[in-house]
Amino acid sequence: MIGEVQSLWRHPVKGFTPERLSAVTLAAGAYFPCDRMYAVENGPSDFDPAAPGHVSKMQFTVLARIAEVALARTAYDEATGVFRVSATGRPDLAADLTTPDGRAAFEVWLTGFLGEEAAGPLKVVHAPGHRFMDHPLGHVSVINLASVRDLAEKIGRPVDPLRFRANFYVDGWPAWSELDYAPGQALALGGARASLFKPIVRCVATHVDPATGARDMDVVKALFDHYGHLHCGVYVHVTEGGVAAEGDPAEWPA
Repeated sequence: MIGEVQSLWRHPVKGFTPERLSAVTLAAGAYFPCDRMYAVENGPSDFDPAAPGHVSKMQFTVLARIAEVALARTAYDEATGVFRVSATGRPDLAADLTTPDGRAAFEVWLTGFLGEEAAGPLKVVHAPGHRFMDHPLGHVSVINLASVRDLAEKIGRPVDPLRFRANFYVDGWPAWSELDYAPGQALALGGARASLFKPIVRCVATHVDPATGARDMDVVKALFDHYGHLHCGVYVHVTEGGVAAEGDPAEWPA
């Protein structure tokens, strides 16, 4: 079954603006590059940078807890580490998240922006090589756009695929066919190779419109009501590195 990579996205700071890429170089056994490298604690969490481990996303400023996070528009410069953020009624900020001063500056900006919506104190956390994924082994995420369109048809209104905050969005596969494969099934993404890990269980973060920050759609209930499960998209593990670009084939080999 052959589809096409329609778009590629990374999320440098967990919960904040997705950034579109034209191409990416994947490495075997690695996460999607520059994806969820940083997170912002919403009050003290269990995260220890000296011994980084998986921490529930609910301890961070994410859409599942604070829908207003969607209204902070961000961009990350991979070459310099500079993170830019803007929002209506707030001064723009450019901060180097690789430095303590830069992280502190973003914490101050975000505290002023979120106000009482955040429990706080807010703290940017990071550890070399660590990624703040919803699942500790969720290395790379893939969404089948036909499945999203089918969901939209079932509920009778458009569904922005970016609600699902994936790395790969693929067109050309039959709706929900990505759930028919067993763990370990091979997948080709451009010049890279991967294996299926597991379906992605969806949460209330998908209820937030990524453009408006409004909590306006019960996607979790819609998935259960129409399909009897809470899955949309799959996690995969990269088994052979390579370049994947928009327009490349996305194929489940026979």
